[in-house]
Amino acid sequence: MSDSPNPWVAEHIRRFEETGGVPRPGIRDLLLTTRGRKSGLHRRTALAYVRDGEGDGGGAGAGDGAAYVLTASNAGADRHPAWYLNLEADPAVTLQVGTETFPAAARRASAAEAQRLWPAVVAAMPSYAAYRAATDREIPLVLVTRTG
Repeated sequence: MSDSPNPWVAEHIRRFEETGGVPRPGIRDLLLTTRGRKSGLHRRTALAYVRDGEGDGGGAGAGDGAAYVLTASNAGADRHPAWYLNLEADPAVTLQVGTETFPAAARRASAAEAQRLWPAVVAAMPSYAAYRAATDREIPLVLVTRTG
């Protein structure tokens, strides 16, 4: 397994592990492991997430709370993050939420799902609105569901 080469993300992963999965109080974080589309190596990154339809009184949409929603913002860069490209090539991923690790499957949210989920994503991480404004690229939302 190889952690992100980005120093900020590597530090985030270290804090995640040291704190039992709560590196940033008030923000939900998880660790996502994908298979590198070129190398075949397992790659791990730390990401903020929301749950589809959880805790919003239904306002975020019709989700049942089963999917973890990830935002492929890449801090507003004009290219998708490597983890997103990896899961496009192989949607079988591993998630660590808190101290629990489990297999999961990832897929890009449909346009309707993304429109419904975007407000909840921005409410959880207001910086995503600035990232969206900084790029002409459509920032994908990814739905990840447990498979095991």
